[in-house]
Amino acid sequence: MPIYHTLGIIPRKRHTVFRKPDGSLYYEQLFGTEGFSGVSSLLYHHHRPTMVKEIRQAIDLTPKASVAHNVTSRMLRGWDIEPDDDFLESRRIVLFNNDLNIALAAPASSMEEYFYKNADSDELIFVHKGSGVLRTFLGNISFSYGDYLVIPRGTIYQIQFETSDNRLLIIESFSPIVTPKRYRNQFGQLLEHSPFCERDIRRPQVLETYDETGDFLIKIKKQNHLHQIIYASHPFDVVGWDGYFYPYAFSAHDFEPITGRIHQPPPVHQTFEGHNFVICTFAPRLYDYHPDSIPAPYNHSNIDSDEVLYYVDGDFMSRNHVEKGYISLHPAGIPHGPHPGAIERSIGQKETKELAVMIDTFKPLKLTDTALLIENEDYYRSWLE
Repeated sequence: MPIYHTLGIIPRKRHTVFRKPDGSLYYEQLFGTEGFSGVSSLLYHHHRPTMVKEIRQAIDLTPKASVAHNVTSRMLRGWDIEPDDDFLESRRIVLFNNDLNIALAAPASSMEEYFYKNADSDELIFVHKGSGVLRTFLGNISFSYGDYLVIPRGTIYQIQFETSDNRLLIIESFSPIVTPKRYRNQFGQLLEHSPFCERDIRRPQVLETYDETGDFLIKIKKQNHLHQIIYASHPFDVVGWDGYFYPYAFSAHDFEPITGRIHQPPPVHQTFEGHNFVICTFAPRLYDYHPDSIPAPYNHSNIDSDEVLYYVDGDFMSRNHVEKGYISLHPAGIPHGPHPGAIERSIGQKETKELAVMIDTFKPLKLTDTALLIENEDYYRSWLE
């Protein structure tokens, strides 16, 4: 959702002479996607952003499918993922297809020895546990529990955690992550009936600038390989920038649910979308107010999509047993719905305090070994009476 933003110092006109106090030039860089037709920002560096000193051996991160053809409903215990000190090594891909990767991470330490850039994907990081600062070459954003961090591809960043107990849900999208089209007008502005608006979007506000040369390691993910490149200048040497292409944060607690007299379908909870998938936020809300309404969702068939639900907090009334960090996968082609007793329990209830993130993909998801290691194997039988 493009909102013009600027930080630091920039020249009055683009592509013109912009000199440092000593008379030498700052170096301009266009940072954007889709050639020269997509959203972009113009950055101004102390040093050339192109000074590569060394390229080290790449590491293959291609996810491997343990289950490539799935018709089984599954429940994963997400918080069974063991913590790891390193931010990148803590990532564990559990589900994937050609459009996105869905990973869990429990990083125990901040990123200090290197910088990271995902050149393959936009990243959406949901902060389930922990707080800190997302530090980028376009500025910093503080984050805490319930925040979505949207990091466009190509952004160089570090994450500084305030705690060692952190839990993250990470979506790597091979297409841009944007706000739902139906909530935007022709100019890109969010409409009055949107469940959130531009005031809820937290843009970078603090620009760290370092005029340093030396050896700076940037780990770059490209084509599912992690490349390690040494640059001769500090990647956070930007003195100013302006444009539409930058990271931002949005809190799930700022999502304003759409409710009705009878049960509303999942699309009313939509928050983001990419190519062949959507992301929804199930936030605390009032239940339906028709006198005979059934707040529990009706049984439905995912004919065209796999449905992933990541349970964050509260009592999810359609399930008989879920815990924080659990992930359900209900695959395309088969029906699913409330567990036995859930419909009856929901009648007469006035509100829910649940918080969950849903990812609906329009192509089947594959499961990794990691997913199978944290699976509740009998979940598919949980609807039997």
